[in-house]
Amino acid sequence: MDLDLTGRKALVTGSTGGIGYAIAKELCDLGAEVGINGRTPERVEAALAKLRGETRAGRAFAAPGDVATGEGVSALVKAVPAVDILVNNTGIFEPKPFFEIPDADWQRFFDVNVMSGVRLSRAYTPGMAERGWGRVIFISSESGINTPTEMVHYGMTKTAQLAISRGLAQTVAGSGVTVNSVLPGPTLSEGVADFMRQMTGGAADTDLEAMGRKFVAEHRPSSLIQRLARVDEVANLVAYLCSPAASATTGAALRVDGGVLQGLA
Repeated sequence: MDLDLTGRKALVTGSTGGIGYAIAKELCDLGAEVGINGRTPERVEAALAKLRGETRAGRAFAAPGDVATGEGVSALVKAVPAVDILVNNTGIFEPKPFFEIPDADWQRFFDVNVMSGVRLSRAYTPGMAERGWGRVIFISSESGINTPTEMVHYGMTKTAQLAISRGLAQTVAGSGVTVNSVLPGPTLSEGVADFMRQMTGGAADTDLEAMGRKFVAEHRPSSLIQRLARVDEVANLVAYLCSPAASATTGAALRVDGGVLQGLA
């Protein structure tokens, strides 16, 4: 199976930690040159230093910028004019009852989770099509199908990503560019770990795996793995979709949700 990404240039947004960092590491291991993105140069440089000590093959470079704004995306595209692989991973989440979500939160979630990917895809995908090869991935969520009552605004953005991914795939049909979305389930990222620590009063010795199993049992009881996924488990699927081996997979929404979603659709 051809997973070699040598000679390919990738950009992974929100990649200073969590799922994004794991994806960047996996793409580097497959030979790609990978742009590490975060809002501040300091966080990006810290992630780069860590990544360079962990990867085997590829190279990594700094690609800082706030992709939640049009200005930030324009500056990033100016600094990195072309890529072969775009992974739209940047995202935020926050549990909040529906009746307490103000307009500003709806707009902020849409700007960060949705418009970041729209703007970057609009900037980079035409060049991929002209060159006859490219990969665009949207990191959506099982929440895009199974809307979480505790954060409807988050679920809304993840559903929007599914529509955009499919529509873009149709737009570039036959060009050699594939566009897919990936639907992780509950995953033990740094953000989720911090959230669980907050639930226990910030204790550093919190047993995160045990808390994760408890969370899944109470809030995602349909999970078949009955635990939180690991970030590398999500990254493995994304890396495959970015590879030459996935050339016939496009317009799809692929699950790495631990079996949370029920049914065949």
